[in-house]
Amino acid sequence: MEFTTVQTGVMDTNFNQTARNHSSGGCSLESPLMTTVLPILYSILFILSLSLNGLAAWVFLRIPSKSYFIIYLKNIVVADIIMTLTFPFKILSDSNVASMGTRVFVCRMSSVLFYLTLYISILFIGLISLDRCRKTMWPSAGTSQRCLLHIKLLSGFIWALLVALCLPNIILTSRTNTSSHFMCSDLKTKMGLLWHKVVIYVCQVIFWGNLIVVIICYVLISKELYKSSARTRSQHAVSQGQLKKSSIQANIFLVLAVFIVCFVPFHFARVPYTNSQLPGQMFNCQEKLLLFLLKESTLWLSSLNAVLDPLIYFFLCKSFRKSLFNTLSISPGCCRDFRTDTGNIQRETSEKQNDLL
Repeated sequence: MEFTTVQTGVMDTNFNQTARNHSSGGCSLESPLMTTVLPILYSILFILSLSLNGLAAWVFLRIPSKSYFIIYLKNIVVADIIMTLTFPFKILSDSNVASMGTRVFVCRMSSVLFYLTLYISILFIGLISLDRCRKTMWPSAGTSQRCLLHIKLLSGFIWALLVALCLPNIILTSRTNTSSHFMCSDLKTKMGLLWHKVVIYVCQVIFWGNLIVVIICYVLISKELYKSSARTRSQHAVSQGQLKKSSIQANIFLVLAVFIVCFVPFHFARVPYTNSQLPGQMFNCQEKLLLFLLKESTLWLSSLNAVLDPLIYFFLCKSFRKSLFNTLSISPGCCRDFRTDTGNIQRETSEKQNDLL
């Protein structure tokens, strides 16, 4: 696959405005959305994400890694913080105020780190979905120290694997820039362009594979919760059972909601966008611009993941809530409604949910 006006795939080079200033057959990809609206939105994300994830990291430092869930969440916090630190470079590039050196840095490092952490988050959300499914279907399943060690090793392996996958994109983006107007692909060696193509396919497999895993897990969780709530309604008032069932689903399915909102639109938008960049494809200038803007807008939704993840920590992790309340000197009683294991919920359903929270 040859690179045309804008690089596609996991290390999309639309971070820098020079790629947009280039045209495919004279088609400009400049627009107020890219140079004004999205930089403002990314600035808001940067402030919120840095604040929320900084607080989350401080809280998690006080929580021992006593479950798979907490280990996965700690990895996501690290990934979100690294992603957040790439936002200022994207803001500068998209708003057309970045220097030459900054644009080169974006091509060689910043965009690589952004997508590295994006797919780290996708993988760990897939693992969280598997863990939630396991605890729903087998609530009595224990967690040994040996198993925790294996999960920590798995987490390290995931980071090492994706770093090894992305590192060549940094090393092989080594050509000397001779023009003030360049695309990131202009900085890549011939081997770098080939490796970039490999990374695109691998990351597509990562996303679609995790999407399948997440859907299957939450279908199984839904079936198990339906069975438990049906037994609950046979012993309690229908209205009371329905209210508590809704409360359970609102929290447990938060992971699914974040995954769908943040990652699905971007990966669906990238398919037609990538096709529009391939040689020989019949797309006019307006269609290319529309697909480009759609891809960049949904990429912002993927970045929104860094702000929404703290909601998962708060609503689904009792240890996080407790430690947060202690840190902020807040009484847990003020947020009792967030819990799904209180009240008069039938014992069987409560046991299935208790460890999830």
